Amino acid sequence: MNDYINNKSIVRSCSRVLLLGMIGLVGTFTAQAQEKEGVGTEVVNVVKAFDPTVNTASKIRKMPVISDSLTTTRKKIDYTIFSVPVASTFTPAKGKATGLKKAPREELFNSYVSLALGNYTAADLDAYTSLTINRDQSFDVSLHHNSSQGGLDEVNLDDRYFDTGLEAAYRMKDNYMNWSAGGAIKHQIYNWYGIPDIFTEAEIDGIEERQAYFTAELEGEIGFERSFLKEATVLIRRFQDRLETGENRAKIHANMELPVSTEKFTLGFGVDYLNGSLARNYANTDDLAYGNLITEVNPSLEILQEDLTINLGAALVYNFDTENSDHDFFIYPRVNASYKLIEEYIIPYAGVEGALKQTNFHDLVQQNPFLSPTREMNPADMQYNAFVGVKGRIFSNLGYNLKGSYNASNNMPLFRSNPEQAGQATLGYEYGNSFGVVYDDVKTLAIAAEMNLEVNRNFSLGLKGEVFDYNTQNEVAAWNIPTVTGGLMMDYTLGEKWRAGANIFFVGEREDLIDNRTLLDPQVVTVDSYFDINARLSYQVSKPLGAFLRLNNISNNEYARWNNFPVQGFQVLAGASYKFDL
Repeated sequence: MNDYINNKSIVRSCSRVLLLGMIGLVGTFTAQAQEKEGVGTEVVNVVKAFDPTVNTASKIRKMPVISDSLTTTRKKIDYTIFSVPVASTFTPAKGKATGLKKAPREELFNSYVSLALGNYTAADLDAYTSLTINRDQSFDVSLHHNSSQGGLDEVNLDDRYFDTGLEAAYRMKDNYMNWSAGGAIKHQIYNWYGIPDIFTEAEIDGIEERQAYFTAELEGEIGFERSFLKEATVLIRRFQDRLETGENRAKIHANMELPVSTEKFTLGFGVDYLNGSLARNYANTDDLAYGNLITEVNPSLEILQEDLTINLGAALVYNFDTENSDHDFFIYPRVNASYKLIEEYIIPYAGVEGALKQTNFHDLVQQNPFLSPTREMNPADMQYNAFVGVKGRIFSNLGYNLKGSYNASNNMPLFRSNPEQAGQATLGYEYGNSFGVVYDDVKTLAIAAEMNLEVNRNFSLGLKGEVFDYNTQNEVAAWNIPTVTGGLMMDYTLGEKWRAGANIFFVGEREDLIDNRTLLDPQVVTVDSYFDINARLSYQVSKPLGAFLRLNNISNNEYARWNNFPVQGFQVLAGASYKFDL
């Protein structure tokens, strides 16, 4: 009965759906026809809405029962674990971190002293100590002495020399600035022993060839870490000799750095004052005096662009001659640039620079101690020094530097032999055995080459050579300046105890002007070139104690560094050094 009712309901629902579908289909065709025929639209009102009902349906089982004679019955399987012990002798090692081997800390000492003695009754003494006051302050003292009692066979006068200096300085450094103040005194004794071989024994006995120099200096330096004023230095020096020659010098220099965009602008200031007096000139007629005040302003702009570095600067210099009330103004270029063409292997560079240099008696004596105190000092005007070169490395351990330059200097000082005062010589330097200073305008063309090789940490080698060509305006030649120089330097370390080194110097021919009683007119002479071969060997007996040996002029060539001034032959110096804490 229920099945009959359900079937009847289903038929009735299907009839309704079919009727509505036919009505919709007829409406669609009618709308299409009207649209094609161009007639208007018609509104269809549905009187009764569609009201579907849900009938009861059978639920589908998830796991239907399958009745099949081929289906087999599942068998029940029981699982069991059978453990068998395995014998093993492997025992894992405990891990341990590997650390870097630390080099033993070097034991440092704040003081040392070394003493060496040798032939020609030579003595060499060096002593130094640095006392730490606290973390930021220290006090340093150093002493140096070098002397020889002479003994050259072919020299008729006393050829001994004596050079002693004592220096002290107080230093302070913190996070904001560092400064130091110190002083030095120096005593030097030399002899004008280079007389020509034309004098009698009586004349030689009457020559007072001794000359002595005394120097006293005060120096100061200050630097700032966080200030536009970066550094400043001051030097005050008194220099005199035993013949009433006196010279005073005061020099102050300061540098400031000012930021300009991303570049660095440096402004330097300098004041250099020099005055001196000579008891006599070479003709022994009257006193001489000189004085110069040089004031300099040096602006400079450094431009850094990747591999290119450019420095654009100039020097504005004002010189006032205090003795003659004369003054001059100079402008010098200070321009240079370098470019890393191939990283550190090829670096070309070039530039042009100029300066007004204060010629002074003290510096000239350090170059040539046989100078006579008979000529006033005039500043040298280096108009320009133009240079071009290339430097870098060929290999990681082989560096080089090739450079060419052209220099034009006015009033350049040159050493030239003094003439003999025949029959009128009364002072020790008037026998043709001293040198004077002449000034000339000189142009110099120079070519230099340098190579440095580091074979390993224990062996290094350096080689350098220079060739010069001079063009003088008034003098016949650039007196006593070599046309060729060269040098070879070697250093070798064997283990922790032994160290050895050697250096070889070559100085080419020089020209000088000689005038004495045997000549009708002054004569240009050539001073021979020479090699000077030196070697050194040291052995560290213990941490504080060491021994060393120095061999100088091994070729035993008593060459003349200056005309008629031969040097000592083969020299041997043996000594010891000792480090300690004071």
